[in-house]
Amino acid sequence: CFGGPLAAGICYAGCAAIVVACFSAAGFTFGTVPGAVIAATPALAACNAAFSTCMASCSAAVIAPTP
Repeated sequence: CFGGPLAAGICYAGCAAIVVACFSAAGFTFGTVPGAVIAATPALAACNAAFSTCMASCSAAVIAPTP
């Protein structure tokens, strides 16, 4: 199992790519949408929730031992 900051960075980049694709599929550009619009748009709220879960799971890689 690979861990450490490099693995976490790769994981975070993967999460970002997924959320950008998710917002794009919903017709929006990630990073340009106000929070109130995200909360009021079910597809964007789902993208945001998935992004949050993904980022949280990457945090485990930061403390994992680096081989």
